[in-house]
Amino acid sequence: MSTTRINPYSYAPGANITGEATATISARKFVKISGNRTAAGNLAVAPAAAGDRAFGVAAHDAATGQLVHVARGGVVKVLASGAIAAGAAVQVGAGGAASTAAAGVVVGFAVTGAADGAVAEVAFYA
Repeated sequence: MSTTRINPYSYAPGANITGEATATISARKFVKISGNRTAAGNLAVAPAAAGDRAFGVAAHDAATGQLVHVARGGVVKVLASGAIAAGAAVQVGAGGAASTAAAGVVVGFAVTGAADGAVAEVAFYA
């Protein structure tokens, strides 16, 4: 009888995953990969800075060393930095919030508009 081994580090495209915070992370903000896997084998994530390539959106707050759920596919809810119009291209803005794309990496587009500090729904390009 043969057994099939599955690589435990493979993820489905756009799948939500768990990462380990390498810095304090705030809910509904973009996160980025911050290095190789942690000593515990988790993906290392930290807050994304303005213009960064985003890995996903933090589903909840996490202190350094804590696990955090990262939403990666479909439509994600992100705090807005500045007003965002529905349909506008979105990038990582100040403090890891979503902002209308200017000079950074486009990470998705706004499904709903949002005022500064409100929650925008963004179709994320995972």
